[in-house]
Amino acid sequence: MAVDPLSGAKAYLEAARAAQRAGAGGGAEAGDSVDFGQLVQNTLQQAEQSVRVAEQQSTAVVAGRGDIVDVVTAIAAAETQLETVMAVRDQVIGAYQEILRMPI
Repeated sequence: MAVDPLSGAKAYLEAARAAQRAGAGGGAEAGDSVDFGQLVQNTLQQAEQSVRVAEQQSTAVVAGRGDIVDVVTAIAAAETQLETVMAVRDQVIGAYQEILRMPI
């Protein structure tokens, strides 16, 4: 299951709205709160699933039951998703390092 840029933007918007509600004292309900760890875990699971789909498409082509266009599309989607995950990871690490450099 690939995450396209539009879905990523929607997820970011939802997270920003939830943070804004929580920061404004809106008292987000328990079912409405955003858990960053769960968000990351879900994204990693989606990335893993897209890699599995690409592997299955490749296997189908080798067996003569698939189309090479499907393989290229699945691999491109998996690669894009993994690059997105790595970019987010790099940004989180950079933010953490910046927080560590702040004077107390």
